[in-house]
Amino acid sequence: MIRMDTSTEGLSSNTLRAPALDAVDARIVRLLSADGRMTNAQLAGHLGVAPSTAHARLRSLIERGVITGFHASVDERMLGAGLQAIIGVVLRPSGRRESIVEFAERVRVLPQVIQVFFLGGDDDFLLHIAVSDSSEMREFVLEHLSAQSSVASTRTSIVFDYHRNSVAASFH
Repeated sequence: MIRMDTSTEGLSSNTLRAPALDAVDARIVRLLSADGRMTNAQLAGHLGVAPSTAHARLRSLIERGVITGFHASVDERMLGAGLQAIIGVVLRPSGRRESIVEFAERVRVLPQVIQVFFLGGDDDFLLHIAVSDSSEMREFVLEHLSAQSSVASTRTSIVFDYHRNSVAASFH
């Protein structure tokens, strides 16, 4: 049985309570996080259930918003963009709401940008980018970040290596 905790005790009006996952649902999430291309028959085999049961469970996880999509992992080096960096961006304090929205809309469509994080803390944004070399990195920072009047400062950190456990869904 799939349960959803609907109690509101101690919750504010904008707090969401995650749907409860039973052991089968949790295993589906783990299996598909490791291999999003797994067929329904393979999923059913790993779970020890009928393919129709695996399909119904997966459909329920998608409908409840637990699984939000299936993604390809791209090796940026194979596309000629082997240099990656995380860039912290601090915006100027004036006109914060408008500058935050405008900045996010402007950078998220740039082809070098892999991920954009809007933060609370010292940085307003973290950008994960991939470029071909240090010259392109410099050009990206100068033309797309420092040239924006809303940007107060940037801090670039080169990525040597990283490990990803899963692909996180957007907060929207």
